[in-house]
Amino acid sequence: MEPEEFIRENTALLPVPHVPEIDLHVAHEAMDLWQKTEDELEAIGLPPPFWAFAWAGGQGLARYLIDHPAVVTGRCVLDFASGSGLVAIAAAKAGAASVEAAEIDRFAVAAIGINAAANGVALSTRLDDLVGRDEGWDVVLAGDVCYEQGMAARVVGWLGDLQARGARVLIGDPGRSYLPRERLEEVATYMVPVVGALEDNEIKRTSVWRLK
Repeated sequence: MEPEEFIRENTALLPVPHVPEIDLHVAHEAMDLWQKTEDELEAIGLPPPFWAFAWAGGQGLARYLIDHPAVVTGRCVLDFASGSGLVAIAAAKAGAASVEAAEIDRFAVAAIGINAAANGVALSTRLDDLVGRDEGWDVVLAGDVCYEQGMAARVVGWLGDLQARGARVLIGDPGRSYLPRERLEEVATYMVPVVGALEDNEIKRTSVWRLK
């Protein structure tokens, strides 16, 4: 099955709970889709359907951009590990000059394109691991990237290098295990509705962070 067909058959277009200005194709039944992708997709080397949910960090970061558009207005923006494209769409709605949404999952890239079209915004997608690269982005956004120790260390180190050369870096995260709090300071905090079947609660205290 092609990614676009799979996404449309297994999701519904709904407003994001904490960012109702944006609609996303999200899973009809969270655990059913998760199991389905394990059965049908992981056998051919594809990751779980992170693209089918509005995760807490992404919702917080998207809310912040919609409420503070000056962060991205007129700037070149990268949304790293974009998932559903929620943060990238928020950046485009907030007036970014250009937005790239990067993912390593071709189903996520397809979902980002479908969701961008549903919200009437233009952005570009990258099926690529950009960690370690610097293509001159003005703003780099990363939601929910600290759920694995190795990934968190690798990504935050790279984000630190980008900030050191002048990029504005923002991370959305509900305080996951490998969030390097000692390197961060809070910019904003929200109480974000999430899918209880995938999280430890149905409301997550979620912050937007910047590197110190």
